[in-house]
Amino acid sequence: MNAFRAWVSVCVLVVGALAMTAHAQWSVVTLHPAGAVGHSQARGVDGGQQVGYANVGGDYRASLWSGTAASWVNLNPAGSTVSQAYAVGGGQQVGHASVGGVIRASLWSGSAASWVDLSPAMATYSYAAGVGAGQQVGYAVVGPFAHASLWSGTAASWVDLNPAGAGWSTASGADGVQQVGTVDLGFLDFRASLWSGTAASWVNLHPAGATDSDAIAVQGGQQVGDATVGGVPHASLWSGTAASWVDLNPAGAGYSYALGVHGGEQVGYAEVGMERASLWSGTAASWVDLHAFLPAEFASSRAHGIWHDGAFTYVVGYGHNWMSGGRDEALMWVLPEPASGLTLAAGLAAFALLRRRR
Repeated sequence: MNAFRAWVSVCVLVVGALAMTAHAQWSVVTLHPAGAVGHSQARGVDGGQQVGYANVGGDYRASLWSGTAASWVNLNPAGSTVSQAYAVGGGQQVGHASVGGVIRASLWSGSAASWVDLSPAMATYSYAAGVGAGQQVGYAVVGPFAHASLWSGTAASWVDLNPAGAGWSTASGADGVQQVGTVDLGFLDFRASLWSGTAASWVNLHPAGATDSDAIAVQGGQQVGDATVGGVPHASLWSGTAASWVDLNPAGAGYSYALGVHGGEQVGYAEVGMERASLWSGTAASWVDLHAFLPAEFASSRAHGIWHDGAFTYVVGYGHNWMSGGRDEALMWVLPEPASGLTLAAGLAAFALLRRRR
C-alpha cells in the first residue's frame, strides 16, 4: 500500500509540473527548457529518453530529456562551441559537436562528460544521425565527398558504406541490423538506400516513377523517407525493396515527409494548409493529423520520432510558436495504448523509473 501511495504521489507531482494541453486521448508535453532563448527541437525518442537541441546562451546545445522540460540535460561537450543531437537508442545519443572548429560525429551516453568523438582520422568533418542496438550511422567527408558511415562506438570502428560507383552518400537511421540513407548515383540523382553493415550490401530503394528519393529511418524491417513523384515529395514507406514502396502522402496534401518509424507506425509531416505533424500506420488513408492536438499559438509542426513501450505511444518533434517570438519549441505527443488503461501521469512516472534504472 505504501508503494502504491508513493506511485500515486509521483504521478500527481509529474502532472502538476507539466506544461501541456490534452485533447481527446492525445496529450502534448512541452519540452522547451526554461532559459532557452531561441529554438528548441526534439528529434528522437527511445527508452524513456528524448533528444534534440535547444538554443541556450545564444548557441545550440545537444539536449536530452526524460519526459519533461525540467528534465533537460545539456550534452554539449567541453570545448564545443555548438552541438546538436538527432537520435537516441539503447541509452545512447548521437549528433554532432563543433570542437576546434571542426564538426565531429558525436556519441553520448547521458551526459556531456560521456562524449565520444566518432570522426575518423581521415575525415574533414563528420555527422552522426542515427543510432540503434549499439550501431551509429551518419557520414564522414573523405576527400571531396561525403561517405555514408557506420560505427560501433569508436572512431576506429568506422565502416565506409559508400557503394561502388556512388558520387556521395549519407546514412540517417539504424536499428542494429539495417541502415538507411541516401546515395547520389550522378549529378543530384538521389536514391533512397538500405544497407546491412557493408558497402557491398547496398540496396537501391528508389521506386519506379520517382525522380529522387531519400530514406531517413529504419526499424523492424520497415524503412521510411520520401520520394518525389510528379515534382512533389511524398512520405514513403518500404519493407526492404524498391517494389515494396508505399505512398503515404495523404489526400489533399501539397507534400509530405516521413521521418521516423517504430512498431509499424510512421511519423513525419504533411502540408495541408500548413505543415502538420503526422502519424501513419502503413497507408496514406491511415493519416492522423497530430497538429490538431496543439494549442492555437502553434502555426505549424513536424514530428521526427516515434517509440512504443507497450503502454503508450510517444511521438516527438516541434511546433512553431508564433506567440513566443516565432520560435520552434520541442514537443512530445503521448497516447495510451488501447489495452493499457493507463494515464499520462503513469507514463511519465514510468519515464522517471526507466531513467533511474539506467
